[in-house]
Amino acid sequence: MAKDSQFSGGKSHLEMGSLEGRAVLQLEDENLVNSKHNDRRTTSMDATPQISVFDADTDDVSCKYVWKNILRQMHIVLFTKKLNLLIPCGPLAMIVDMLTDHHGWIFFLSLLGIIPLAERLGWATEQLAFYTGPTVGGLLNATFGNATELIISMYALRRGMIRVVQQSLLGSILSNTLLVLGCAFFGGGIVHSSKDQVFDKGNAVMNSGLLLMAVMGLLFPAVLHFTHTELHFGKSELALSRFSSCVMLVAYGAYLFYQLTSQNSLYMPISEEEGENDGSPDEEEAPEISKWGSIIWLSIMTLWIAVLSEYLVNAIEGASVAMSIPVAFISVILLPIVGNAAEHAGAVMFACKDKLDISLGVAIGSSTQIAMFGIPFCVVVGWIMGRPMDLNFQLFETATLFMSVLVVAFMLQDGTSNYFKGLMLLLCYLIVAASFFVHIDPEAIQDKPTTKT
Repeated sequence: MAKDSQFSGGKSHLEMGSLEGRAVLQLEDENLVNSKHNDRRTTSMDATPQISVFDADTDDVSCKYVWKNILRQMHIVLFTKKLNLLIPCGPLAMIVDMLTDHHGWIFFLSLLGIIPLAERLGWATEQLAFYTGPTVGGLLNATFGNATELIISMYALRRGMIRVVQQSLLGSILSNTLLVLGCAFFGGGIVHSSKDQVFDKGNAVMNSGLLLMAVMGLLFPAVLHFTHTELHFGKSELALSRFSSCVMLVAYGAYLFYQLTSQNSLYMPISEEEGENDGSPDEEEAPEISKWGSIIWLSIMTLWIAVLSEYLVNAIEGASVAMSIPVAFISVILLPIVGNAAEHAGAVMFACKDKLDISLGVAIGSSTQIAMFGIPFCVVVGWIMGRPMDLNFQLFETATLFMSVLVVAFMLQDGTSNYFKGLMLLLCYLIVAASFFVHIDPEAIQDKPTTKT
């Protein structure tokens, strides 16, 4: 025991000696650094104090540091992605709108201008998620991922374009469930062709159940309308839609409460799995901008998307006539693809990295939020505005949604995926797109300009 204590004591002395040596070296380095700083201060004309990054939150932060930080964040936000080359299309759309009446070009340029903004909006939300935690961050990602569609819907609803609102929200669900999820399954299956990819079956089944509940809410008003079995024609359908919307909002609120309080949260295992699988989590998961910087850029992107959405909505009718494309195809296919651009890229990227739970959280989680929150929210807002927004999406659109949700539910029931499942989902989306390209909606906007000409 004495030998052990002597050995341990000698070891502690050695450690103390090494620590003292390190301290001496550290003091020498600090003296060298301080002497260099003093030389720089004496040689410079204006003796401004040297402020480190760690002193950035103090009151004596120099204007030079603030401007350098602002320029650094602007460079990260605006110039690190090649997709940002499309940002000038937004101002070009405004210029074309002021100088000409060519609605086709206004619509096309606005559409291109929104694509990078939607991607940057999702990126800013991910940056904010580093500071809020995985559960809140995941919910923020789903919420702001659908911000583009909701903003477009609000402008269309204010103009009384109810069918555009219905079809764009329907198209967002179809795009996420068939196109985004199909590309994720296909891309991940091609990269990992030697095995079937596995995902959390329980969360997928729960989201599929919520989607089927949303289909139920949309199906009954449509059936009530087309069977002419309303108690009060034209009023019972609207009353049922508003009541069902309130019930769906309550159900979605309960779903959020479950996600935030349950230990088996949808987003917690994703974060843990991501940290375990990454070889260098510190490099990949470090935030690129500060918390307040992400909030400011999130506000700027949302405001800019709102401005461009107004130009986009105003040009839909003229673009449909100019390009000879049905309004239904524009609303169901083109608008959701733009709004889901960031989610599309992220879901495919995570699937290729064999993180299929994240891809499902992006695609199916976004569809669930649009179905259980976005659509009922627009009905309630239309109720407040005095707009007769209801859940009667017409028979063709409701049948399309019903079949699409059934296909996806069957694909997810076994908890595995491969490239063939992804290919089937993509082919289903092609059939849906072709159907809406030849579909004439009797209540669409394109049929109403005949009274103006």
